[in-house]
Amino acid sequence: MLRTLRSKEPRDSMAESKTAIARRGFGATMRRDAWWIELIPVVLVLGAFSVYATWRTFENNYYEFESYLSPFYSPLIKPKWWPLSPAILILWAPLGFRATCYYYRKAYYRAFFLDPPGCAVGESHPHRYSGETRFPFILQNLHRYFLYVAIIFLVILWYDAITSFWFDSPTGKHFGVGVGSLVLLTNIILLTGYTLSCHSLRHIIGGNVDCFSCVVAGGPRHSAWSRVSFLNERHMLFAWLSLFSVGLADLYVRLVASGVIRDLRLL
Repeated sequence: MLRTLRSKEPRDSMAESKTAIARRGFGATMRRDAWWIELIPVVLVLGAFSVYATWRTFENNYYEFESYLSPFYSPLIKPKWWPLSPAILILWAPLGFRATCYYYRKAYYRAFFLDPPGCAVGESHPHRYSGETRFPFILQNLHRYFLYVAIIFLVILWYDAITSFWFDSPTGKHFGVGVGSLVLLTNIILLTGYTLSCHSLRHIIGGNVDCFSCVVAGGPRHSAWSRVSFLNERHMLFAWLSLFSVGLADLYVRLVASGVIRDLRLL
């Protein structure tokens, strides 16, 4: 009986602490660190990227230069019946994959919705937690399906990156290396790291297996799961690096396509 009472004490005190913080209102916390600082870069970077990506989507220009194709417009689909930017036809897939990403959900829930603004930090108003079971947040459960589409896009972007090393000449296509080639290659490498480090992919490969030696191909599956787990530990890093790389890749193609800068050929 004494053990039971003692085991309840930490839980009771924790519950009381949460209740006290909630009553004190928004931003109330017993944390002594500057917890709000980590929200600033998220707001600035995600906000700036969203504005830039929206502008580039509707600009509908300067997305091709010789063998370079902007990742915002790949695959390039231009049906005659579609009067708007071709980017609108394809960007729903990478946008959906990132918007439903477990890491990005945590980031923008805190930075933009302030729900919650941080661990052990009071919210703006008390509410009953319903998880992601109501519209529109229930759509977050589509993440694993966006993953399947994202893998298809990876194959296409790898093709674009390889194609960027082949340039036209009087005698036909020849191999070469331009700065744009390296930019597109770096971008797809980081996008691959971001996709393969996905939590959903890790779960599909082995996260739902209790005993690898008890299932078919348990050994190879465990090896694959271990490698994906290694990448998964760095998912946040890949999320940010790939966000920068895809934006910079598009910006580079736009600058060379519009004549603002020249593409430097290294080989």
